[in-house]
Amino acid sequence: MVNIIVSSTDEIPGKKIVAILGIARGNTVRTRNIGRDIGASFKSVIGGEIKSYTEMISQARDEAYNRMVNQAIDMGADAVVNVRFMTSSIMAGASELLAYGTAVKLK
Repeated sequence: MVNIIVSSTDEIPGKKIVAILGIARGNTVRTRNIGRDIGASFKSVIGGEIKSYTEMISQARDEAYNRMVNQAIDMGADAVVNVRFMTSSIMAGASELLAYGTAVKLK
């Protein structure tokens, strides 16, 4: 198992960035399903968290993150800095979640 540092900051305390390897990214596209939509419709009437959507986006975030880390490892990185997440609508009922950051070598 490869140990890699992932950070939303542009530096790693106690380490020096000696090489920038490029952008590491991972994404996933998820769609809603009819079962979730029915539950969400009821919840929108009474208010509150739509837990099935929360779970879906959490799983999508984890998948995008893991894909980003795996790409950084394939690039030979010791760390990924300036990590960000972004989401966008692809089509009605489908969204992309993207994780990206700068893959670097450390000293």
